Amino acid sequence: MSMKLYAVALAAVLPCLAAMPEVDKGKTLGSPSAPITIEVFSDFTCPHCKLLHDQTVPLLMKDYVVQGKVYLVSRDFPLNGPGHQYSREAFSYADAAARIGKYQAVADALYANQAAWAINGKVWDTVAAALSPADQKRVQTLAKDPGVAAEIQRELEEGTAAGVNSTPTLIVSAGIRRYPLPAPISYTFLRSLLDGLLK
Repeated sequence: MSMKLYAVALAAVLPCLAAMPEVDKGKTLGSPSAPITIEVFSDFTCPHCKLLHDQTVPLLMKDYVVQGKVYLVSRDFPLNGPGHQYSREAFSYADAAARIGKYQAVADALYANQAAWAINGKVWDTVAAALSPADQKRVQTLAKDPGVAAEIQRELEEGTAAGVNSTPTLIVSAGIRRYPLPAPISYTFLRSLLDGLLK
């Protein structure tokens, strides 16, 4: 089955979901007027999310986001259980950093050092290394804002309502349709789907 046919078949079988909820502009890349939006529901403690961040996102940026074809939105989906006990703390710092325009720097640092802080719990040390002293103070203050915890919980609930049950999950939106794509996602497949939707 060709990718275009697959995209058409996918559109036929998937229900039309609600429009994308409001997002924190500090956690986005590209133009909101791009024809396709990709929401990336991920967890900073998830090794598969790190792979997506390190390998797929740079390709998406080069091929689609910079070209104005895709609007990339990072969404919180904190996991529970062993290995994920520092997940919400990481999100609280990242979301606080988003409020001062430093989300990408903090996200990059969290993924780059995932193997250490996700085990030893030194989340702040990793985050602080990506920020200036002035920004460190602002992020520490903002991370205590109840609005940050509410944002994390809201995005988790929005993801669950949209059918997300593992990380990473990409939700590709084109027009009024939203297509959930759970991992593993090959870039070849994703590129074919996006190209089909752009035609």
